[in-house]
Amino acid sequence: QVQLVESGGGSVQAGGSLRLSCATSGFATSGTCMGWFRQVPGSAREAREDIASISADGLTTYADSVKGRFTSSKDNAKNRLYLHLTSLKPADTGLYYCAIMSVTPTGGCPLVGYGVPMKWGQGTQVAVSS
Repeated sequence: QVQLVESGGGSVQAGGSLRLSCATSGFATSGTCMGWFRQVPGSAREAREDIASISADGLTTYADSVKGRFTSSKDNAKNRLYLHLTSLKPADTGLYYCAIMSVTPTGGCPLVGYGVPMKWGQGTQVAVSS
């Protein structure tokens, strides 16, 4: 059974850092396109922002809103993804999800903003205060 379980969220002050983790089972992260999304408070689930992608080979792309501050990585031996959040701002507050992403028509992994999420975790909450 395919599962994704996010953890590591919390409450921090602006400028702080967090490391989110996504534990997976039922598939191999080494051969899977993955992504990170966030849902800001009060927004619809369909409005989740695609903030990072990580390819099967470990190549990452980021949304402009987080570029230079967030870093995604994965440990294929543990089948885990990580999202390191730094220089956090109140606007980063939200529910953060990892997801399995669809492949492109040519069989590759999509860049951030271009993929279709196929499976979500339950999310982990990040709250940033000013």
